[in-house]
Amino acid sequence: MPTTENTIANRTVLVTGANRGIGRALVDEALRRGAKRVYAGTRQPLAHPDGRVTTLILDVTDGAQIQAAAESVDTLDVLVNNAGLAVSDDLDDRTVLERHLAVNLFGPYAITQAFLPQLTRSRGAVVNVLSIAALASLPMIPAYSISKAAAFSLTQSLRALLASRGVRVHAVLAGPVDTEMSRDLDVPKAAPASVARAIFDGVADGEEDIFPDPLSASLAPSWPAGAVKALERENAALLGAAR
Repeated sequence: MPTTENTIANRTVLVTGANRGIGRALVDEALRRGAKRVYAGTRQPLAHPDGRVTTLILDVTDGAQIQAAAESVDTLDVLVNNAGLAVSDDLDDRTVLERHLAVNLFGPYAITQAFLPQLTRSRGAVVNVLSIAALASLPMIPAYSISKAAAFSLTQSLRALLASRGVRVHAVLAGPVDTEMSRDLDVPKAAPASVARAIFDGVADGEEDIFPDPLSASLAPSWPAGAVKALERENAALLGAAR
C-alpha cells in the first residue's frame, strides 16, 4: 500500500479551482508534503510565494484552455478535479442545472480525458472532489446535488475503465466545508486545511472513496462492506468478463 510521502513527495500535482477554499488548501498541502511541482488551475492568475507553483489559466468549461493546459504539462502524477459550482435553486430554470453539469460533471470529464496520457505514463491518480450530496440530495441546492451524483457515477465508471492502465480513481465524498461555496449553509463545517490533509491521506492509503471530514466520516465504517460498494465491484467485474 502506498504511503503519504511517496504519493506526493517529489511528484507533480494539478489542482483545479485552486484559487480558494479546498483548492487553495490542497495546493498548500501538496507543497507541505514535498511535491516537486504543483499546477494551480484557476480562471484568473494566482500569485503564490512558492516557486514550485505554476498557474494554469484553466476554466474547466473552456475546451481551448483545457487543451492548452494539457499541452503545457509534460508529466503529471496526481490530478485533483476540485473546481465546482453550487448555486441555490429550485429546478425551475433548466439553465441553472446545465451550468452545474457543465462545471461539476463535464468539467472533470474533460480535464481527465485531456491529461490521461500523462497520468497513464506515470500510473498516476485522479481525485474527484465530490460531496455527500451525491448520495442524498440537498433540496436547497438540487442542481448541485444532481451534478455531483452524476460525477460520482462518472468516477465509478472511470475507476473501472482506467484500472487496466494503472490509473487509480478516487472519489472525495465531503460534507460541509468552511468555504465561500457553503457560506450560507448554517451547519458545522470542517476547515479546508483539515479536509485537504484527509484527502491526500486517503489517496496515500489507497482509499477509493474518501470521507475527509467529521460529518462524512460517519459513513466511512460501513461503506466498504455496504450494498453500494458491493454492487460497484460486481459491475466492474462485468467489464473484465466482457474483455
